[in-house]
Parts: sequence; structure tokens; C-alpha cells
Amino acid sequence: MEQIVVIGGGHAAAQLCAGLVEAGIGPRVHLVCEEPLLPYQRPPLSKTFLKNSQEATQVHKAENWYQQAGITVHLGDPAVRIDRENRRVHLRSGAELAWTRLVLATGTRARAMPGWPAGLANVMPLRIAEHATRLRAQLADAPSVTVIGGGFIGLEVAATAAALGKSVTVIESAPRLMGRAVSPMLSEFVLGVHRANGMDIRLASRIDEARFDTGPDRLAALSVDGRPVAVDLVVMGIGAVPETTLAEAAGLECADGVLVDSAMRTNDPAVLAIGDCTRFTDRRSGKVLRLESVQNANDQARTAVATLRGEPRDHDAVPWFWSDQGTIRLQMAGLVPPESTPGHQVVRRPGANERSFSLFHYVDGQLRCVESVNAAPDHIAARKLLEQHRNPDPAMVGDPAVALKTLLV
Repeated sequence: MEQIVVIGGGHAAAQLCAGLVEAGIGPRVHLVCEEPLLPYQRPPLSKTFLKNSQEATQVHKAENWYQQAGITVHLGDPAVRIDRENRRVHLRSGAELAWTRLVLATGTRARAMPGWPAGLANVMPLRIAEHATRLRAQLADAPSVTVIGGGFIGLEVAATAAALGKSVTVIESAPRLMGRAVSPMLSEFVLGVHRANGMDIRLASRIDEARFDTGPDRLAALSVDGRPVAVDLVVMGIGAVPETTLAEAAGLECADGVLVDSAMRTNDPAVLAIGDCTRFTDRRSGKVLRLESVQNANDQARTAVATLRGEPRDHDAVPWFWSDQGTIRLQMAGLVPPESTPGHQVVRRPGANERSFSLFHYVDGQLRCVESVNAAPDHIAARKLLEQHRNPDPAMVGDPAVALKTLLV
């Protein structure tokens, strides 16, 4: 009988298990989790979880669900080696799991500052519940918070800290916020909102000095562009690295992620990979991508379920993302074209107020992406437009008198 081993405890692994149970093959599944927790929701860790000391992690499925589904869960016992020849996964405890099909959903690990010692008491990454719990405890007493990195996670933590009354400084080495994920127009808007809320945001900045104390090990002083910055509590938000250690050691092809085909298969057809750890070719743009998002993890898990059922199909999903930063909710459908893309046109659709609008991105008349700010109906409609390959007339989109729903007729 086929045995499926899933390595990982994030959104991709949770969605895969749900799909396999729906397909009636739950009893053939082993789920291997590095953390001592069942798979849980990650987005709240940078927001509501930090605000409330009583907030607990929100599991995808309760323990009895896994039991009733017949899935064997291995908590706090990570995989340490994959033996492809004998089709065994070796766990840290010494246990060995036999498999006929293996799925890697190993996610990412937090990127560290080059040259900084590990384990500094007042320097916090934020990827997992353990990080968030430690950060929450220190956040309660810290008068100031310094966030290194102006991406989604960094800005979400910064907005949460500001809402708690902390003095917040954000240090970003790039010339604009969220530069790899959103358009310059959206970056500029978000920058203005956060600065108006009292954040000290430093763009195109360089950390030129960091001094460390011992006993306990901690960051004692930080200088940015020649100016000192408070170091009561420092949050690292400089991105993530795909967790490919097991895959590489097992001889699977990797290049900034585990390489997979359109059915989520690696170069070994018996081994699949899904979620943040993967690099794949996007059928819509033709680009090779690695996406870090809940939506991508869920969609790739569904594609993998079809493959495991013997009904492989080409993965074809519209990427979409979101980020809640204080009073603003950003929602993106599709991928923002690079700034230098020929034929790129941006149409701004006004919203209900000055902090509500959407940016429709066209390339040679083809709708490629829609960025929405506090405009959930626009985002939902935009996803439908992109899924249907619809191209609403830019003049209609930009006309505030035209309801967006009429564009879907």
C-alpha cells in the first residue's frame, strides 16, 4: 500500500493533509513537524498575536481531526535525512518512516544579519510561534522597537508596535518600502501613512556599526548612516531563505528553492515539493518564481493532491497576497510588472476615501496586476478578472462613476 510522508508543519502541509483526507487516503499519511505544535495560522503572529498576551496560536485542524482522519503526526521530531534509494525518512528521535511518495513542505528560515552573533537576547526574528512568543514578552517592556527591513513582515510588526505606543524606527537598505513586491506608487503611499503615524523610516540606509555585549549576549549599540539608533528591541525583517537542506542532501535539484514542475514534482517523480520552499515556472508570466504566501502554499498543495491521486494537472493559479499594517490593508492580485516594462500603464481607481483606492496595472493592454488599499471589493473583483483573463477598459476602470461589478458582466 502506498505510504505518503509529508515533511513540514506550515500552511502547505496543512492544506495537503486536508486534501488527502478529502480524497480518502488520510490513513496512508505521516506528517512530520519540526515544531512541537500542530500546523497553525502564521499571519496573526505579526499582528493580533503580539497585541494580546492571552492570544494562542490558531491551529488549522484540531488534534482529534488528525486522529479521526488516520494521519500519524510526529510533533517536535524533525526529519534529519532523506534516503531516496531505500525510501526512508530518518527523524531526529531515531525513528524511520518508509514512503512510496514524499512531499517536502519545509518552508523558509529567517535570514540573519551577516556577521552578527546568533542568539542575541534583544534581536528577534519572526517566522514561527516560538519567535512570536518571545517577541511579545519583550515588546511589553520595550520603550522602543527598531525594525530592520521594510518588507511585509517588518512593516506589520512596526505598525503593531506603533499601535502599542512604542517608538518605532524602520531601517530599509533599498530606496523604497516593499520594493520586491509592490509598485513605487503603493510604496510611496504606505511610506506617507506610516510616517504620518509617527514612525521614523529610513530608506537607502546602511548599518555601519553594531556593538555587542556579553552575559547575556545582546546588541548594545547600532549606528545607521553615522547616526545612533535605539536598540531596546530589534526585530529582523530582512527576508527569508528557502529551507532546502534536506532536499539538497538528498540530491534533489535546488536553486533558491526546490525546483518543481507544473505538477509539483521534483527531479525525482516520487518526491514532490510545495509552498514557500519551491521554485516553479509561472504559466501566466513564463517566469521562474519563488512565492512566499499563504495563497501559493494552498494552491500548490491542491495541485500536489491531484498528482498524488494519479490525476496530475498543470498548476495555474493567479497569485494574490495581503498585508495588514495598522489602519491599512494591502491586497494584491497578480504580479506587479517591473518598473522598466515597456507598455506598462497604471490606472488609479478611487475608493471610498483618501486611504482607499486600487491600482490597475496593464502591459500592452493586458491586465497583469491589481493593487488595492482598503478596497476589498476591488480585490475580489480583480482576482475574478485575472482568472477569466478579462481586460476591462482602462477608461472605465478609472471612472469613479462606474461600479467595478459592471466590468465583470
